[in-house]
Amino acid sequence: MTERNLLMIPGPIEFEPSVLRALGEKTRSHLDPVVMKAFSRSLKRLREVYVAPTAQPFVVAGSGTLAMEMAVANLTQPGDKALVVNSGYFSDRIGAMLERHGASVTHVKAAPGAIASLDEVKRALEGGGFKLMTITHVDTSTAVLAPVKELAALGKQHGALVIVDGVCSVGGEDLQMEAWGVDVAFTASQKALGAPPGLAVLLASKAAMATWKARTRPVASMYLDFAEWLPIHEAYEAEKPSYFATPAVNLIMALDVSLGHLIDEGMANRIARHVKISAAFARAWAALGLEHLPKHEAHRAHTLSALLYPAGVDAALVKAIGAEGVTVAGGLHPELKTKYFRVGHMGAVSMNDVSAVTAAITRALGK
Repeated sequence: MTERNLLMIPGPIEFEPSVLRALGEKTRSHLDPVVMKAFSRSLKRLREVYVAPTAQPFVVAGSGTLAMEMAVANLTQPGDKALVVNSGYFSDRIGAMLERHGASVTHVKAAPGAIASLDEVKRALEGGGFKLMTITHVDTSTAVLAPVKELAALGKQHGALVIVDGVCSVGGEDLQMEAWGVDVAFTASQKALGAPPGLAVLLASKAAMATWKARTRPVASMYLDFAEWLPIHEAYEAEKPSYFATPAVNLIMALDVSLGHLIDEGMANRIARHVKISAAFARAWAALGLEHLPKHEAHRAHTLSALLYPAGVDAALVKAIGAEGVTVAGGLHPELKTKYFRVGHMGAVSMNDVSAVTAAITRALGK
């Protein structure tokens, strides 16, 4: 057993020491000029991360699930038609949310570990009348990577607003929100953005904001309503005091530092690093005889791996790996959760972590 446990689940992740220092600073007033400056800088940096210079950012205390529901609540009204490109557990979740908000939902599903074909999605869209189309960029339950650029283009061709669940992708996978025609993309602070858990992060395009403004009835939830948060975010970006609900001050300070690391590294470089790390892990998995849940290499995420247990090995392997000083995650997809485990590799992950994780899994398999 090592003295330091390495956290390699698909979020929360290991954080840069400077991020943790910012989190641990003395808490300031949410109207302190230092906090307002950090919040303002974070909003501007998010536009760079998402490659969306004209989008409206929202950063709200909550989880990725709250960010998901914020997107749904503001853009959905009863009777709207929504198409869910379904690649796993979290695609199911956004579909359920859409239904709770009164939408008529159609799923284009693939088997676990696969992604629906562009032709299947196109045929569904040709049915007509879809106001929304949702895409899970990386489904954390299956490690499936969806072709957002191509899917978003299909959605736009058929007049749908495109919502992207980027919880396990933003900051680690290529996402060019504005150029690809994505209308809403959301994530959570504890994934590839590299900050502690507790912040829901969402960016909305001009088209999404116009759709929200054209609603015929108010958003049912006050806390989720863009109408409550938009003036707050506009004020914070201008470094002016405003209040609706108290922000998570220390998390905002930590996010500001983390986003600074992303911008300093450069998004192209950061994405290339995640691809390189993922490839190194893939070589390690092959050497250990471990098979990916996603069968096609093009459909495998660069932010995590989902790996099938070898013959004769079960979920006890996760505990055995933990005993070797590395925490990994078990399966999540309800159809096969006992058949695989997951390794997160996003954010501050390095080639040294690849070696440490590979060694721990090797020892655990040996036992």
